[in-house]
Amino acid sequence: MLQAPHDELVRLPGVGEQSAAAMKRAARDLHRVVEQNTAVRLDADRKDPALDPLLRALRALRRVTQLHADAAASLGSYAADLTDVLRRAKPANSRIRLLLARRATKAAARAAAADVARLLTGRQAEAAVALLSEWTRAMAQVHAVGRGDLWAEFTRDAAAYSTLLERVSGRTADGAAAHGHLPQALQDQAAQISLNVSMLRVTLRGYQAFGVRYALAQRRCILGDEMGLGKTIEAIAVCAHLAAGGERHFLVVCPASLVVNWLGEVALHSTLTAHRLHGPQRDEVVGQWSRAGGVAVTTFETLGRLALPSDLRPGLIIVDEAQYIKNPEARRSQAAAALLARAPRAIFLTGTPMMNRVEEFRNLIRYLNPQVAANISVTDGLAGAASFRRKVADVYLRRNQKDVLVELPDLIEVEDWVELGRSEARTYRQAVQDRRFVDMRRAAVVADGSEVPAKVERLREIVQEAADNGWKVVVFSFFLEVLGRVRASLQGAPTFVLSGTVAPASRQQVVDEFSGIDGHAVLISQIAVGGVGLNLPAASVVVLTEPQLSPAHEEQAIRRCYRMGQTRGVRVHRLLAKDTVDQRLLELLGRKSALIRAYAHDSVAKRADPLATDGRYVDHGLLADEAIPLEQRIIMVERQRLGLDKRRIS
Repeated sequence: MLQAPHDELVRLPGVGEQSAAAMKRAARDLHRVVEQNTAVRLDADRKDPALDPLLRALRALRRVTQLHADAAASLGSYAADLTDVLRRAKPANSRIRLLLARRATKAAARAAAADVARLLTGRQAEAAVALLSEWTRAMAQVHAVGRGDLWAEFTRDAAAYSTLLERVSGRTADGAAAHGHLPQALQDQAAQISLNVSMLRVTLRGYQAFGVRYALAQRRCILGDEMGLGKTIEAIAVCAHLAAGGERHFLVVCPASLVVNWLGEVALHSTLTAHRLHGPQRDEVVGQWSRAGGVAVTTFETLGRLALPSDLRPGLIIVDEAQYIKNPEARRSQAAAALLARAPRAIFLTGTPMMNRVEEFRNLIRYLNPQVAANISVTDGLAGAASFRRKVADVYLRRNQKDVLVELPDLIEVEDWVELGRSEARTYRQAVQDRRFVDMRRAAVVADGSEVPAKVERLREIVQEAADNGWKVVVFSFFLEVLGRVRASLQGAPTFVLSGTVAPASRQQVVDEFSGIDGHAVLISQIAVGGVGLNLPAASVVVLTEPQLSPAHEEQAIRRCYRMGQTRGVRVHRLLAKDTVDQRLLELLGRKSALIRAYAHDSVAKRADPLATDGRYVDHGLLADEAIPLEQRIIMVERQRLGLDKRRIS
């Protein structure tokens, strides 16, 4: 109807001038409504060839965004300075003009010409040349990359591509949902803030940009977005905005299991420097952070022992998994309260919904805004989510996945990196020394010692957040011993186990009982048992405790949950231990995730912490030598890295 000429319409039986005009108007209105409400979705399963040019353009835009941030960080005001001195040196372009110019003009022009020469031969000029070379190389790669690799990168980083698609299309989620259903006055207040993203290496989605503006406007608040919406990126963006305005020091307090993630995320998504205030060198690093500025990351346990200079006042404190300090009597809560009192700004991050835990929520708000906390009653949660959010709108912002990620694929994959504790490191080193590949793979969960292994600690956090949201969880491992340790570490949740010891005829009954539970439950399964043949659409969180020797086994297990019948998106957590067999396996099997690229290849993250990620300690040639069995290759490389064998000289 849109394309039909008016003359053809009026020739139809019973259609006159007015009817034809009305039909065209109706068609145009319908077209406009559909266009405004239809989201473009890149489907990794279909891989429509017609969308290849769009995907390639988004890949180019993503790289350009990263290079733009790198340029801002390394060049600063170089371009503006060069433009200014070229303008002032312009009289020197003409001998006649310079000859006829006044003495003061001649002197100024010659001085400016000298400044041009200085700017064109300095370190910033070298950095500009390097950036231009990287630009040329990046654009050539965009055009040369094959179709398979193009779609593979999209599959790995679907969230980043969808963010860019939102940016170029101008299509954003529903305003009320994206703004957390806040009162209009608060929305207007946040909208007045002009974000400075010059120090970000990532594009913000519309709802994320609003979250950043809200945090800046409120100064002290809780970002309570549902799991998977990018609260970490929002917090980093707040740091970047403040840093661009002159603020220098930011402090993140988080569980020990998230320290590595935070260090990697800061380096990956911004040009800020990340500092690790955890471990034996924390006091030395405090001095570096004090002098250089940047984002320091510490743990709840370290906070009370952290010796900060009296004149160092962080411009922003970020508390991740803020529910850790819900008990004001706990020692870590008191240490956090003392530090928060010194900071003008604070952001609490938690994906745990607060409406049904009013007393705990009131305790958290008391750190940030005692006046709001005093007005909260334990019965406020009974009034419903909308009423509760309005009452705490000055301090609490929460958005749900289904409201703001309408065009994203339903499968979101996250790689959770942890570091080995002392007992785990000893167990791992002994396994490498004894050449026990199986024990190397289990060391980050099953270790001798009283401390809770880092992977188990992170798993508990994932399961707790799922429990708070009423979601079901499936935990996969290859090892029966790991399943036992995981089960022993989880308390209070309905837990089911699928292993080789369960008779095949009884396995479906276990799945049915797990699926029949109303709300949260956990199924712990050997990947060879639960990952094949059984359907688990009731689960919306999948945890893989270690990388498998074949990525196909992981994908098959994930598809047990991510399939027809799933009522919500599926979130996959891969638990990975840094500088272990996990990292070697991922390098070997070619899963080039963002953090693997950050730690194993040349990148901003690697340049930010070269000693911690020195690739010279890994013989990648040996790792790729397919003439040697996979297990032996990894053992040989790890023995070299740990100094148990001499490294080959290439």
